Order: sequence, then structure tokens, then C-alpha cells
Amino acid sequence: MENCIFCKIINNEIPSYKVYEDEEVYAFLDISQATPGHTLLIPKTHVTDIFSYDDVLAEKLFSRLPKIARALEAAFPEMEGLNIINNNKELAYQTVFHSHVHLIPRYTKEDDFSMHFGNHMGQQTENEMTEIAEKIAKQVK
Repeated sequence: MENCIFCKIINNEIPSYKVYEDEEVYAFLDISQATPGHTLLIPKTHVTDIFSYDDVLAEKLFSRLPKIARALEAAFPEMEGLNIINNNKELAYQTVFHSHVHLIPRYTKEDDFSMHFGNHMGQQTENEMTEIAEKIAKQVK
């Protein structure tokens, strides 16, 4: 894609701090390090978000996640955890519209990164939960 910053990084038009590359994917440091080692994993094929993936591309990208995660763990033995995040569409905080996965090392509870889901347990009845599950299951192809 012409004005895609990640496509420009893949094409070496914009510099990056490469962590890993093969024929299908590219991993590099996020320029805005949420924590040291914050890495982005992207497909070399331009797709906007997870909704644009086919099974082959999904397998190619997501099968590389453990490799990058293990590399982060080896590089940062003080790492206590790892968040893997994939934001899709603007409402879900996607800001670059070339699909990417964040790998964010966690060092302490005070490392200036947080995710808050809240406790929503019990907001739906058992019947509502069943209806929601069935509605989704009917669409799985």
C-alpha cells in the first residue's frame, strides 16, 4: 500500500530496529516503547486487520509469535510476563492500519503499562450467555 508506514518499513524506505525477518513476516521495535523490548510483528503482505486474514496468512504470522516471545524472554531474563495484543479497527485502538501484533514485555506492576477489563461477571444471564455463544458458533466457518 502506497502510504502505509509499515509497508515502507518492510521496503526499507523508513528505518526500523529489526528484531526478526523471514519471507513472510517482519518484527521490529515499536518506536514508542511501552516497556523495553516492545516489539511489533507484522505480515509482509499488507492487510488492514485480522478480518482481512486468510487461514494461510494467519498461520504464517501467528506461528512466529512464540519464536519472538522466547527471544524476548531470553534477551530480558528479568521479564516477569508478556502481553500479546492485536488491536483491530479504530474503536479497538488500532492506529496503524496494517495489521500488527504487539509483544510487550512486563517487568513490574509499576512499569507504566496496564490493561483493565473490569469485572463484568454476572451481567448476562445463563440464557443470554447461551444465546451469545450460539450466535457466534453459527458464524464460525
